[in-house]
Amino acid sequence: MKYHVKPGGALTGELRVPGDKSISHRSIMLGALANGVTHIDGFLEGEDALATLHAFRAMGVQIEGPDNGRVTVHGVGLNGLQPPVAPLDLGNAGTGMRLLAGLLAGQAFDTELTGDASLCSRPMGRV
Repeated sequence: MKYHVKPGGALTGELRVPGDKSISHRSIMLGALANGVTHIDGFLEGEDALATLHAFRAMGVQIEGPDNGRVTVHGVGLNGLQPPVAPLDLGNAGTGMRLLAGLLAGQAFDTELTGDASLCSRPMGRV
């Protein structure tokens, strides 16, 4: 079977592509550890990335948004995170769990990380 495709007309306008989950996690983490303000455009407002955002809020990081993919993180520096008052619940965010475990290992306080049943059943030995 053969298909013949004819070119269409010129395209104009703007297109906004969805944010990337992996980059969204990392942008919150790096913004939180930076000194000063980080503006993020294209933050993916999915459950996993939002769990990471909420975890950093729980550690004292001021975060504005998300608002239509825009987030502003007021970084506290490498040693500015505060101990959370409760376990950090990452839902089903495996990327958030693994990256936070490494990041928090270098902090001067203990933190309990938890998640939903699916996340808590995943292998974490290599972390």
